Amino acid sequence: MATIVPRWEWRAFGRRFPLAEASFAGSERGEPVESGEIYLLSDADTNVKVRDGLMDIKVLREVSDEGLQRWEPVMKQGFPLGTGDVARVFEMLEVPSPEIARDDYSFDELLSELVEPHAAITVVHVEKHRTRYDVGGCAAEITDVRADGRSTRTIAIESEDGSVVAAAVRAAGLSGWRDTSYPRGLRALVDGEPERYAVIDVGTNSVKFAIAEVDDEGASRRVVDRSEVTRLGEGMGEGGRIGEEPLERTAAAIAGMVEEARGNDCRAVVVAGTAALRDAENREQVVASIRSRAGVAVQVLSGEDESRLGFLAVTSGLGEMRGSVVVFDTGGGSTEFTFGSDGQIEDRFSLNVGAARYTDRFRLDGAVDPGTLREAQAAIAADLSRIEGRPPPDTLVGMGGAVTNMVAVQHSMEAYDPDVVQGAALERSEVERQIELYRARDEADRRGITGLQPNRAAVILTGACIVRSVMEELRKDALTVSDRGLRHGLLAERFGA
Repeated sequence: MATIVPRWEWRAFGRRFPLAEASFAGSERGEPVESGEIYLLSDADTNVKVRDGLMDIKVLREVSDEGLQRWEPVMKQGFPLGTGDVARVFEMLEVPSPEIARDDYSFDELLSELVEPHAAITVVHVEKHRTRYDVGGCAAEITDVRADGRSTRTIAIESEDGSVVAAAVRAAGLSGWRDTSYPRGLRALVDGEPERYAVIDVGTNSVKFAIAEVDDEGASRRVVDRSEVTRLGEGMGEGGRIGEEPLERTAAAIAGMVEEARGNDCRAVVVAGTAALRDAENREQVVASIRSRAGVAVQVLSGEDESRLGFLAVTSGLGEMRGSVVVFDTGGGSTEFTFGSDGQIEDRFSLNVGAARYTDRFRLDGAVDPGTLREAQAAIAADLSRIEGRPPPDTLVGMGGAVTNMVAVQHSMEAYDPDVVQGAALERSEVERQIELYRARDEADRRGITGLQPNRAAVILTGACIVRSVMEELRKDALTVSDRGLRHGLLAERFGA
C-alpha cells in the first residue's frame, strides 16, 4: 500500500447544510464525481469498503478534544486477497472469522462465501455524487449518497492539521453538528434511524428548547418543545453585566437540554442567544462559560436575524397570509418586528423593549397602583416610537411567551395545548382584562392563575403591557398568536424541519 498521511476529518450526515453550502459557494470547486462503492458494516467503527477493485480499510485512531477524528489507512489491497488479508478484513470488522477454505479470494468469492452469510456483517451498495472544494486550507466535499433505496447528504472537511479543520468547521457554520463517521452514517441511513435536530434559544427571560424529527418525505414533527424561565437578564439593566446567579441558572438549563438532545440522537444542536447576550458587557465571558459547562458554542444573533427568523417561523407555521403582515416577538430584553407583504419581508428591526427591562425598572413583578402602571405604559410607548404612524397591517401576528401565556390564561388551560394556541385570536379587550388581572396581584397570587406558567408570573404584567402598546401603535383590535418562535425559524432555515 502506498504511503498515505493520516488526516483529521470532520463529517456530518443530514438533509441539508444551507450555511455551509453558501460558504463553500465562493471556494475553489472541483468537477463532480460519480462513484459506486460497497461497504461492509458491523458494530465496529472501522471503515471497510471496496472501491475501484480495491479492499480499502481505515481505522479510527484518535478523537481530538474538539471532536475531530483521525483516520489511518491500514489496507488498500487489490483482489484476489490472500488468506492473511482475508483474516485481517474480519479482524478489522471485529467479528469472528469464518473458516477460510481457499488460498485466495476474488471479491465475488469473498462476498458470497464469507461475508454475506455472516450474521454480524451488513453489505451496503452505495452510490455517491461527490463535489470537492478547497475551504480554508482544507479539502472539503459535499456528497449526495444513496444506499438501499434511501438518500442522504454528507459534508466533510479534512486536513493534516486539526486546528485548521476546526477553524474551517466553525467558519462554515457547522459547529453544532455531530461528527459522524461514514460507517455510522450509513448504518443510520439503512436502519431508518430518525433524523432529529435540536435548537436552544437563549433569551433574556427564558431558555426555549425544541427537537424536530424529519421523515424521508421532508415532513417534520415535534419531539420536544418546552422552555425554562432562567431570567438571564435579571438585574442587568442597559449595557450592564450578566450576573453569576442568572448565568449559573441559564448554563445549567442549557447543559440539561444538550444532554437531552444527545439522548435523542440529534444530529445537530444549535444554540442561539438574543437580546441579553447582544447587550451584555461581559458577553464573551458568558459565552465561554456556557461552552465550558454545556459543551456547545452559542451563536449570538443580531436583532435583524432574530426578526427574520421569527417571520420564517410564522410563515412556515401559519401558512400563506395575503396582504400586509406585521410579526412581533416580545421577549425579555427586546421586541423584534418584521414587516412584510404577501410572504416577502419589507422591513425588520429590533427594539430594546423587553419584559425584563420594565419589570425591573418599575417593579412590575408585584401588585402596582394605576399610576405606576401608567408610567410604565408611557415608557413602553415612547420606546416603541419607531412603529408609530405606520399603517395598520392586514394581519398582526404576536409571538413569544407573553402572548402564548395570555392565550393559555384566556382558555384557562390546566395543561398547555400548542394546537389551541397556534393561530388563536387575542382581542385587545382580553389584553386589557388580563393587565388588570395581573396588576392587582403580587407574584405569588399570579402563580395561582390557571394557564399562566408559574415562572412567568414576575414578567407577565409587563409582557401584556407591551402587547397592548403594539396593538395601539398599529391600531389593531386583535392579533393572531403564533406558538412558533425563533427556535422553529432556526429549525426551518438550518434543517428544513
